[in-house]
Amino acid sequence: MNLGQWIGLIAIVLSLYILWQIKEVLLLMFAAVVLATTLNRLAKRFQNLGMKRGFAVLLSVALFFAAVVVFFLLIVPPFAQQFHELTYRVPQGLERFNSWLDEMKTRVPSQLVPYIPDLNSLIQQAQPFINRVLGSSFAFVSSSLEVVLKVLLVLVWTGMLLADPLAYRKVFIRLFPSFYRRRVDGILNKCEVSLGGWVTGALIAMGVVGLMSVVGLSILGVKAALALAVLAGFLNLIPNLGPTLSLVPAMAIALLDAPWKSVAVLILYFIIQQTESNFITPYVMAQQVSLLPAVTLISQLFFVTFFGFLGLFLALPLTVVAKIWVQEILIKDVLDEWGTHHSQDAEVVIVCNSPSNHDDWPEENSATSVEDTLSKED
Repeated sequence: MNLGQWIGLIAIVLSLYILWQIKEVLLLMFAAVVLATTLNRLAKRFQNLGMKRGFAVLLSVALFFAAVVVFFLLIVPPFAQQFHELTYRVPQGLERFNSWLDEMKTRVPSQLVPYIPDLNSLIQQAQPFINRVLGSSFAFVSSSLEVVLKVLLVLVWTGMLLADPLAYRKVFIRLFPSFYRRRVDGILNKCEVSLGGWVTGALIAMGVVGLMSVVGLSILGVKAALALAVLAGFLNLIPNLGPTLSLVPAMAIALLDAPWKSVAVLILYFIIQQTESNFITPYVMAQQVSLLPAVTLISQLFFVTFFGFLGLFLALPLTVVAKIWVQEILIKDVLDEWGTHHSQDAEVVIVCNSPSNHDDWPEENSATSVEDTLSKED
């Protein structure tokens, strides 16, 4: 390797190192891009109705903030009341369960008594885990200011992108060689359409899950059914793990009324999850975004491993965008073209091995010379 190649290699390694160090900032920027793309598509729909650009953008942003405010108004007050009740109802339930176990020990044969769990020993064994969870909770509360600042940063970036999206798009396109800029512009168009399709499909799936949850929880008579249903629909944005996270508060609140309600909520959420994962999401996402289930799961594991919870939350839109870039650049522009050149080379080899007079062939071994020779023979 010469000096220029060494310098290029060092520059690539340093660039990758810098990108890895600022990976969280890049994820926040991508979150702003996804949010700006969604609001921009909504603004374009308003523009198609005859509104001016500025008013359409303001209306889209106002609807977004209204949805956020309604979400927190539906979620926070009922949960605060129910979880305050949990703080003194759960110990009562544990004491009742412990007395039930003691009563069972007096009725079963003595040989089976050692196999009946002791609740006090279980609590002692779980104490280190509980302390770790509480410590993580305190750490989460202490870092809440950082979370708020990141959310505000995403919102500011979103506003900047919405103000003049074409200017930022042109800056990004100019990072590529001049002969490839038109191609990059087409890829960005496909990314915008796919992200819009993903958002549409996710909203449809969220609505269906929320509707099924509120109907089922209302039939069971679980308190705060609407808040639990809204939370279940929102966490459905995180495939595979989101429904499990939404199950915990629902079972806890149902446990306040009766143990059987908690079991019934578990069965209800299992049915909803199976319906959503096997019927709703495959049909909706097949109409909007074509992603294989295995690819979705692998992408979640990859992004949560390297980028944490934010990577898990953005795993699907990141996978949608990455799929388009890989399909358009690596497959269509590189691999498909390589296959074309390879087939042309194979054709040249076949022609050269044909039983014809080799003195009639031109001296230059090029594709143009071969085509000229074939045309002369014809």
